[in-house]
Amino acid sequence: MKKLTKTTFVSLFIGLALAFVAVISPLPVANVSADCVPGSLTLADGVNCAQGEGTPTELFGEGSIFTIIVNVLLFIIGAISVIMLIIGGIRYTVSAGDGNSVTAAKNTILYAIIGLIVAFLAFAVVNWVLGAITPAV
Repeated sequence: MKKLTKTTFVSLFIGLALAFVAVISPLPVANVSADCVPGSLTLADGVNCAQGEGTPTELFGEGSIFTIIVNVLLFIIGAISVIMLIIGGIRYTVSAGDGNSVTAAKNTILYAIIGLIVAFLAFAVVNWVLGAITPAV
């Protein structure tokens, strides 16, 4: 029974996380210019036509690919920590005074708080390092 409940919660969480990410970051729609006529393109022209408007082309810097990926991953880690904090609180509430359940719930809350602290510190360190290695404009 515990394994079924755990599997159900994990599946529900993964589904909600994927739905949340899909809602937050919709795929960009490529704007095709008049120069992108099929049949007369070279490979490089096709790549340029497929890129579309607003797609980041720089690896580092403000609005770059690396910055976007790191910020999204750190956001997901923070969201998971908050969800685990809520789950730990629910587990603590429904433990009914059982010593093992209370200890497990307290550990869940402790590790969720540690996860939040690590996510905030990682966000600060990554943005500080990126700011230090990219030239000021």
